[in-house]
Amino acid sequence: MKTKTMLNSTSSTSSYFVLEAYLHVGNLRYLFFMLTAVIYVFILISNTSLIVVICMNRSLHEPMYVFLCSLFVNELYGSTGLFPLLLLQILSDVHTVSRPLCFLQIFCVYSYGSVEFTNLAVMSYDRYLAICCPLQYNTRMTVNKAVTFITVLWFYSLVKFLVTLSLNIRLPLCGNVLDSLYCQNFLVVKLACSDTTVNNIYGLFIVFITILVPLLLILFSYTEILKVCFSGSKQTRQKAVSTCSPHLVSLLNFSFGCCFEILRSRFDMSSVSTELQIILSLYFLIIQPLLSPIMFGMQMSKIRQTFIRLFCSKVTTVSAHENQ
Repeated sequence: MKTKTMLNSTSSTSSYFVLEAYLHVGNLRYLFFMLTAVIYVFILISNTSLIVVICMNRSLHEPMYVFLCSLFVNELYGSTGLFPLLLLQILSDVHTVSRPLCFLQIFCVYSYGSVEFTNLAVMSYDRYLAICCPLQYNTRMTVNKAVTFITVLWFYSLVKFLVTLSLNIRLPLCGNVLDSLYCQNFLVVKLACSDTTVNNIYGLFIVFITILVPLLLILFSYTEILKVCFSGSKQTRQKAVSTCSPHLVSLLNFSFGCCFEILRSRFDMSSVSTELQIILSLYFLIIQPLLSPIMFGMQMSKIRQTFIRLFCSKVTTVSAHENQ
């Protein structure tokens, strides 16, 4: 307790933050390190493989797969913002992170979340056009338009959190202890010695446009899709289920993780065990990058067949040469 008080009284010139949420688990740290490393390697391999599949096969150069490619790139981006530092902290006895690295992680994690949710919203609009306006789909959603959508959503998300970062960096801080496993924007702002009205107003504005605007697009898209499903043929309903189910699962999973993290960082969660809080604080940063390639890779037959044809044929060719 004494150490925590001492750290919290650190002057604004402190060059590092202390991540306090790490549990002392003794030799189990090596087990946690191995599990985390395996998860990270799987995320890297699975998402990269699907990006390669989409890029190399011309039959997948369609708007839906362009959006998926953007999604897989974002999973790699968000994971790289979390895992390297997480792995380092698991093995470390002193859980500190430099200020520049902490602010860089804040930027990566939050921009990842914005790109993810916005990308899923645009994908829901793409599914709306494919199911509700099938005859006009090829003119209303082209590859060039998909690339434009992706460019705008990435630029919008990165600029939005560059402004957040610039507002936070200027704050003088009266402490350096963050009750988290990774750097979080709201926890840093809470340490400020000066007035944070501008930061809080801009933060609420960012939450509003990051969540509400994409949510309205998602609700509109799926309301229209449901109308077509109820009034359409059995074949239409089957098409809607097969193309929308991976997207819906991914969307609900990510929304759950984000909602819990927002609640955990802003409200008293002392009634929830520390271990459960730790697991759920990492949920949207770990489960989503794991789930996306599995859901879209396994459920979408065109990707699955292309993946098998591309990689299995190479393995067969290599084996044939070795036998010769």
